[in-house]
Amino acid sequence: MRFEELDLNDDLLDALYDMRFETCTPIQELAIPKILAGEDLLASAQTGTGKTAAYLLPLLEKLSRGGHAEHKVNVLILVPTRELAQQVDQLLEGFAYYSDVSWLAVSGGNDGVAFGRQQRAFEQGGDIIIATPGRLLSHLRFCDADLSGVECLVLDEADRMLDIGFYDDIIEIISHLPKKRQTLMFSATFPADVEKLAHTVLTNPAEVKIAVSKPAEGITQGVYLLHDTQKVPLIMSLFADKSQGKTIIFASSKDNVRELYRQLKRLNLSVAQMHSDLEQVDRTQVMLDFKNNKIKVLVATDVVSRGIDIDDIELVINFDVPAQAEDYVHRIGRTARAGAKGFGLTFVTPRDRMRFDKIEQFIERSIERCSLPPEVAKLAEPVEDIPASYARKPKRNRKNSGFKGSKKRQRQPTKRGSK
Repeated sequence: MRFEELDLNDDLLDALYDMRFETCTPIQELAIPKILAGEDLLASAQTGTGKTAAYLLPLLEKLSRGGHAEHKVNVLILVPTRELAQQVDQLLEGFAYYSDVSWLAVSGGNDGVAFGRQQRAFEQGGDIIIATPGRLLSHLRFCDADLSGVECLVLDEADRMLDIGFYDDIIEIISHLPKKRQTLMFSATFPADVEKLAHTVLTNPAEVKIAVSKPAEGITQGVYLLHDTQKVPLIMSLFADKSQGKTIIFASSKDNVRELYRQLKRLNLSVAQMHSDLEQVDRTQVMLDFKNNKIKVLVATDVVSRGIDIDDIELVINFDVPAQAEDYVHRIGRTARAGAKGFGLTFVTPRDRMRFDKIEQFIERSIERCSLPPEVAKLAEPVEDIPASYARKPKRNRKNSGFKGSKKRQRQPTKRGSK
């Protein structure tokens, strides 16, 4: 379906044309009409399928029709991280280019000047507020921010927000909203806490589910079975010829990120690191440089497993196996976006085997095993490819074991239709 077939105004269609958006993705085609009809929505889609546009476009359309409270916040979008808030903010700059709509991203890590600007947005009534729960609660508790005019609440990446521990914060924020409102929940996965939240905040929701929790078809997946001592040598071997395209390497700890960063700097690669200890201004600059190809390799914790919109990432490496199978999908989902192709590689040690088995069960497929380069293979004995569930358990001496029981702008004449 083309965007011109939807009930969107010319301001939005012209902006979409300028951005080279012509055809809806499945999540957009199914979700936009339901949101325009005023229904609550429970939606799920894999990363990189355009779900942010699926809610921004109909909300901009509804704002353009008027009838909402003036000088009050009309739409509240809650997101788990500053990076995702910035991504939504950037998309709004494009979609709302010709529209008379105001918005602001409200997140932590800023100075007092930014906090003051955010406070004024609540006082003057920005049409759309994109916020992380923690910073929004600060405005509610200390500045008495007014959310009485909110007509639509969006919970984006709901599963991620709950993973971080925002359940109680979200409930507190919702207590400040009108009971009569439209609520949209987008989540890649639906564990028990997400289901609980959905039952609490949604009213007779329509449901849209697209390829839930499965990696995109364009991702070629592979796994290296190895020992911990072979991980860094394998990274050095993979990047020795400097021929890799834009890459993200995910590690489970800040210490691992720092060590990998130091090792790759020795190869004179254009590499940067990303973790929660970095100041927000530094994190923003790193992501900008990565997006603009000034940095080719980004070594990061899961702080960037969601909420970055970069289409040309060619390779994702899981230096450490993620703790949750869902996180594997989000990590490798950074590549093969917008219909492109990409690669996702995972390093699996004997200690990680149970986690890895759960990943294969979760995505319902076996991931191809890759051969270690000879110079890495010789560093340790081969790792047997035995699933954890089949591994022989050591016998226990029962007698001695001790075991105990268990802003509007002038637009040029439209070019649409002239192609």
